[in-house]
Amino acid sequence: MKIPYKNIFEVLRINRFIVLVTVGCATLTCLFSVLMTIKMYRESQNNAFVVGTEGDVVPLKVVRQRENFEVEALSHLERFHNCFYNLDGNNYKKQIEKALWLSNSSVSNLFQQKQVEGVYNRLLQYSLVQRVIKIESHVETESEPYPFKTVIIFQINRGTTTDSYELISSGNLIQVERNFPYNPHGLLITDYFENTLRKLEDYENSEE
Repeated sequence: MKIPYKNIFEVLRINRFIVLVTVGCATLTCLFSVLMTIKMYRESQNNAFVVGTEGDVVPLKVVRQRENFEVEALSHLERFHNCFYNLDGNNYKKQIEKALWLSNSSVSNLFQQKQVEGVYNRLLQYSLVQRVIKIESHVETESEPYPFKTVIIFQINRGTTTDSYELISSGNLIQVERNFPYNPHGLLITDYFENTLRKLEDYENSEE
């Protein structure tokens, strides 16, 4: 009597072939995935990191963030020093108000101290014009709070004479919420201190 089913050995052979093909395809897929992962990892190692100034390896994204932060920090410091030291008898109140938005009580205390010393009264009494000529700042951006040091050159015009001065200030920067237009960079100056002030002789001639 004929058996209506295929030979059992033939069926097993076909099943074995299908299993082997499936396993082979899965293995090739896994190998391809591993190779692509290794390739992407190596490319990321080559492109996503840079060597810092002290030889340390820093992620490129972090470097870009630091570069952007440094630009904003320097702009913030320039804005503050221009507001706090670019003064005359007509604008000093508005200028100081702008500077106070960019700083904490350390600047407010300094402002009050200058008021007691009669700095702003002299601006009014003698029609003095204090003009910032140059601002150079350095900020350490490794960790918050961010220490800074700024050198300001400013001139005081007394009508017939103009005197030049160099002021070195220092402090820290911390990050706060941005507040347009008062504090667009979202930074706040803390621990502000005027370190040294000296008169410059023949500053204009020395710059030429």
